[in-house]
Amino acid sequence: MQSDPFPHPTYLLRRKVFKLLGGAFHIYAPDGSLAAYSEQKAFKLKEDIRIFADEAMSRPILDIKARSVIDLGATYDVTDARSGEPLGSLRRKAMKSIVSDEWTLLDATGREFGSIREDNLVLALLHRLVAGEWLPQTYHGTVGERPACTFRRNFNPFVSKVTLDFSPDRSRLLDRRLGIAAGILLLAIEAKQN
Repeated sequence: MQSDPFPHPTYLLRRKVFKLLGGAFHIYAPDGSLAAYSEQKAFKLKEDIRIFADEAMSRPILDIKARSVIDLGATYDVTDARSGEPLGSLRRKAMKSIVSDEWTLLDATGREFGSIREDNLVLALLHRLVAGEWLPQTYHGTVGERPACTFRRNFNPFVSKVTLDFSPDRSRLLDRRLGIAAGILLLAIEAKQN
């Protein structure tokens, strides 16, 4: 059995805002050490993001692949890169996400089991229409009706940061790998909205 690549209750996810082509994502453990790294290639019609345990990109952890080309309501499949095991999927709710981001969490069989929702409609609208990276955002992840995680995007004009907190999920109902993938997608999709 493979060890858990994400054993901590909190992570800091960072995306460089001023990277010339594509995106670079760093995932840090609570002690500041690098837990994972990812690069998003520019000009891809069909999203394919790979997450690695190191910046040399020699130890793959997760694969995130869009099922379709440029789709507001796209579904992203998340797979354990080491074993090939499907972990589940994240589906963006297209019409609802125009105003306020909402995602559906699907298990490996395609059954809906949770959601991730932006919590403040006014801030969501301001974020889309006026301020972009300048406003904080908070998303709440649930499994059924139970809190599973919180994503908080902090203000920073040079680096977009999201603090991912799994501590509400004491029973570990949400696979941490799926939560990390959701955090990366929130940063990647946000970059395309602005």
